[in-house]
Amino acid sequence: MVVNQIPFEEFHMLLHRQGLRVAIGPFNVCIHTSYKPLIEQLYLLYSHYRITQDEIAEFHVRIVTERSLRNPFKRNIRFLLDGQSPFESFPQEQALAVLEWGINLAIAVRVNHLLLLHSAVVEKNGHVILFPAWPGSGKTTLCTVLSYQGFRLFSDEFGLMDTQQQLFLPIPRLMPLKNESIAVIRNYLPDIVMGRPIPNTQKGTVAHVRPPEKSILLSKHTCKARWIIFPKWIADTPVKIEAISDSEAFMMLASNAFNYEALGATGFCAVADLIRSCDCFKLVYSDFDSVMEVLHQLTNET
Repeated sequence: MVVNQIPFEEFHMLLHRQGLRVAIGPFNVCIHTSYKPLIEQLYLLYSHYRITQDEIAEFHVRIVTERSLRNPFKRNIRFLLDGQSPFESFPQEQALAVLEWGINLAIAVRVNHLLLLHSAVVEKNGHVILFPAWPGSGKTTLCTVLSYQGFRLFSDEFGLMDTQQQLFLPIPRLMPLKNESIAVIRNYLPDIVMGRPIPNTQKGTVAHVRPPEKSILLSKHTCKARWIIFPKWIADTPVKIEAISDSEAFMMLASNAFNYEALGATGFCAVADLIRSCDCFKLVYSDFDSVMEVLHQLTNET
């Protein structure tokens, strides 16, 4: 059963009482909150996720409201992970963004049986494309476009790699667009479901895009990687893709991993094997249609 198959009142009750357990990729996440504006947003944006009430949850998270110390007439929200608060409190209108950041944090610090790459990941023709990139490179924006234009979304944030089998695990979560990207994507993909913009966050204005239903339904289908592409959006620049050496790709990929150093030799061997098995490129673009043409051609030639 998925979220949109239950009435809103039942959804509200689950979040308020025992917690809503949903499958997000390979993990079950149990979410508690009584904050109704957040519940309303989750009912829309989590509508395709499978409910897993009878299964063990790897992460138990909670959004609670509390009075502001600076302004007792105003309420803030706080994120809790297993009852502990890793963040300061935030304005209550930022509840959804804080919840999503908190789940990201839980994955980044607690998952060490997989190699965690800081990368957008999509699939085409049975193979994965990794888009490792530093903040500000436009990987989430590019990932959003690709996910709604013939590619299957794995993640805009995490490349989850089983180092034994060299398989990538999908974890299709909400895609947080920032600032100018929000209007760009609304214009380019007018039919997507997007949450309302959340202003004045630590990352500026953020709006979350609901993943395609098909990507969520296929989230147990793993794939091996075939391409590693380091993207960079630069305004008014013609699309350009160029091959790079394995050594350059290795250094750039290892520096875009959350737990590469923690995994030691396992991480080193996993990245080295991944580089050897993939074609590696740098990509510069400004126009979605042009970059789509280049990527479709690249994936269809293989």
